[in-house]
Amino acid sequence: MKKVLVWLSGWVDSAVTAYLLKEAGYDVTAWFMINYLDENNPECPTKLDLQVAKEVAAYLNIPFFIFDYRETYAEKVLDYMYEWYKKWITPNPDIMCNSEVKFKVFLDEALEHGFDMVATGHYAIIERTPILSPFPSEEKGELKYIYHLKKWVDPNKDQSYFLAWLNQFQLSKALFPVWNMQKSEVREIAIKAWLPNATRKDSQWICFVWKVDMIKFLEQKIEHKPGLVKDTSWKILWEHKWVFYYTIGQRKWLDIWGQKEPIFVVKKDIKNNEIIVWTANDLELFDDKLYVLDFNFLAKKDYVFPLKAKAKIRYRQEDQDCTIYKEENIYKVVFDKKQRAIASGQICAIYLDDELIMSGVIN
Repeated sequence: MKKVLVWLSGWVDSAVTAYLLKEAGYDVTAWFMINYLDENNPECPTKLDLQVAKEVAAYLNIPFFIFDYRETYAEKVLDYMYEWYKKWITPNPDIMCNSEVKFKVFLDEALEHGFDMVATGHYAIIERTPILSPFPSEEKGELKYIYHLKKWVDPNKDQSYFLAWLNQFQLSKALFPVWNMQKSEVREIAIKAWLPNATRKDSQWICFVWKVDMIKFLEQKIEHKPGLVKDTSWKILWEHKWVFYYTIGQRKWLDIWGQKEPIFVVKKDIKNNEIIVWTANDLELFDDKLYVLDFNFLAKKDYVFPLKAKAKIRYRQEDQDCTIYKEENIYKVVFDKKQRAIASGQICAIYLDDELIMSGVIN
């Protein structure tokens, strides 16, 4: 009977995770991770999530602990965000939170407290295949299996993209009990089990767990530097105040009057502190290639390049056919069809069939 620490977030997926593990005979303990807490706001989402998580743990009669990771989260996720935005690069905090906090800092702490595994309600699949002899994993001893991260059964809810930076050791210690269920089945189990949050609507937040005005949030650390907004013929349309927030393909907060069609960011001129914008079909928004300095290989590294595969450059994007080339110390991903709004700092996830085999930061 393995001891499992379940991330109980307050949402139905993690509640069903805890329920299924207990029904299967695991020794289950629940934990709640505080990343942010507004002490002066009675409607702070973290407070509500915490209360719901406590109710679920009490209903399931399992131990419940709270882990305060505000300092760790600020160091591992928020500081990384600030630094990348300062460089005009758009980061992905959800992936960083999973790889650096949930499945690293917290996983290490769970193992130190005698737990065998950690479990979450992530929508992804972990499969393992035996190997003939153990091989050294990343600073964590030896593994007897190779662990494969695969897409969930419902492609519309699959979250493998957000787990793209996990390594073999992290995958070997993770459980995703809802791996083989449709979302409707997860909800049905919660209702039949009378879980307290069975009818609670799904969260729209994965890692950035509180509702925040991103501009005001970033302005706390990044100095204003006004500049011009121009169209692709270099006509001045507007003046921006916080260029660091805009990313390629963005439409929000481009409130420029008098335009017949919606306009989007198509380029950022770092040298001149200018944003170039135009319509959705502007050719400058599209490209058939991107570069990655280094890939995180999830299961193995001995791929032969050029490699034909599938790629995603954003969550919920349909898989895109591509060929990956290795050019000295850099990788080039060439798409069969041009892609819209390839943004530096985002993650390019590479799949073979349903398996996520490697991922890297778009350079």
